[in-house]
Amino acid sequence: MEKDKIAYLDYQSAKPVDPEVIEAMKPYMLEKFGNASSLHEVGDWSTEALEASRKTIGNFINAKDPGEEIIFTSGATESNNLALIGYATRTKQKGKHVIISEVEHISIHNIAKYLQKNGFDVSKVPVDFNGTVSLDKLKERIKPGTILISIQYANNEIGTIQPIAEIGKLAREKGIIFHVDAVAAEGQVPIDVQKENIDMLTLSSNDIYGPRGVGVLYVRKGVLLSPIIIGGGQERGLRSGTEDVAGIVGMAKAVEITKQKMDEEITRLQEFRDKIIKTVLEKIPRSHLNGHPVNRLPNNAHFRFDFIEGESMLLSFKEKGIAISTGSACSSKTLEPSHTLISLGLLHEEAHGSLEVTMGRWTTASDIDAFLEALPGIVKRLRDLSPLTKREAC
Repeated sequence: MEKDKIAYLDYQSAKPVDPEVIEAMKPYMLEKFGNASSLHEVGDWSTEALEASRKTIGNFINAKDPGEEIIFTSGATESNNLALIGYATRTKQKGKHVIISEVEHISIHNIAKYLQKNGFDVSKVPVDFNGTVSLDKLKERIKPGTILISIQYANNEIGTIQPIAEIGKLAREKGIIFHVDAVAAEGQVPIDVQKENIDMLTLSSNDIYGPRGVGVLYVRKGVLLSPIIIGGGQERGLRSGTEDVAGIVGMAKAVEITKQKMDEEITRLQEFRDKIIKTVLEKIPRSHLNGHPVNRLPNNAHFRFDFIEGESMLLSFKEKGIAISTGSACSSKTLEPSHTLISLGLLHEEAHGSLEVTMGRWTTASDIDAFLEALPGIVKRLRDLSPLTKREAC
């Protein structure tokens, strides 16, 4: 299958870099290549680009002081590590209790395991059948030693958007620092760290069509962290290492483009999403929507199909030139079912029958039509072959 004929519906796992972003990066790879720590003019060019990029990204999320509050990292995973480990380590004398949700990204879950091995207590808040964090159960888990709450803005697999403003309000009232992993939501919904009482926020460049290997941690002024990478003291001493100026400029340009196009893209992707959900649920028997039916990302449609496995569907779609996913690419190398789907209360065999459709800037109506045309035949063929179908018939 030729590359240009592939219908790409896996935007949540990776997005292409916008051509305008590449053009914005070129001068900082070829002419303005200086080290931002250098004191000569070429270094000054990089410093100016860094500070302008901080302002652009900070304004995008309504940071009060971007120059002090935007920390550049190598990506979302590092930002999450700096937020959780950096804050827990710095404030452990105040308490050692951290709260996350059961449906956090795998990076947050693994950071939580690290904290537990190093003497911290971690509580996980359950979600309802739609994947929404329960505020009442969150309140129940808060105790005198709670220092940090980390809840994702939206789920990267099932697309459910969390009640971030309500959680932020609760955390602020209790005097608890609130971290939000916003990678799945950035560019999909408006984010305002002031209105939503967010103290730390993780962003990723590639998730808004910027280069990979660049991320941001917003840290509200007054929130203190211990660095997790020690070196020359760049990024206010919180993230040592020579900054990737070209990549950072690329992320800032991606933010500019995203801000300009966001309203239009949300409307367009919602129309695609709603068409897919309506068609699948109407035309495919024993199909089910995963995630919240209303409070979900505009580009996400996540299903499960009785009697078949998601991996078999992926291979069938691949033969037809359609790139699609069963869930998080960050945990797809294991044969275990998605922890997110299990947290919804699904059985293992139900979770294995999942399919995630995510769309983006270059998704076309023909891509959607190709998927909807191929799906019924794929489901029927796999169900005819499945011993689970035969068992149900008996």
